[in-house]
Amino acid sequence: MPQLTPPDARFHASYLDAVSEFTEAGQDPAMLESGWIGPHAQGLREPAGFAAFVDMLRAETQRPRRPDWVPMTNLWYVESDTFLGRLSIRHRLTPHLLELGGHIGYVIRPGARRRGHATAMLAAALPVCRQLGVDRALVTCDVTNTASRKVIEANGGEFEDRRGGKLRYWIRTGN
Repeated sequence: MPQLTPPDARFHASYLDAVSEFTEAGQDPAMLESGWIGPHAQGLREPAGFAAFVDMLRAETQRPRRPDWVPMTNLWYVESDTFLGRLSIRHRLTPHLLELGGHIGYVIRPGARRRGHATAMLAAALPVCRQLGVDRALVTCDVTNTASRKVIEANGGEFEDRRGGKLRYWIRTGN
């Protein structure tokens, strides 16, 4: 059964397979980790480089990788030893995140899409948000991303508005 877990080096091979899937599908694998992969892709192939990458992701709960970013909890959605996707929970919102980014960002690898994983992953993240003190989570998606809109709405997303090319929804994280 798929579950959310902190990033872990044991998913090295499967994570690299997901990067390849993105490339083969003509999609930017940088979606997996907010642009970090591009300049560091070669280093990820080596076990030590991948372990350092995992350590960086886990440390972002206290120490964001960029000074203009907020602390965030990075989680991977996995089944057995297979990496299916990733989800990031931003602990607070900056003015930019309030407009366009929101509290939660997620992506499912191309080969695992259309199986309900994104809906289940977002549902599993809501209690984590609540534990972090986020009572209502802002989740955004591109206007053209019908699949993500349906994921958000299936998790109780209440449409607030459209800003530029983004739809903005609020989801209650608990009772």
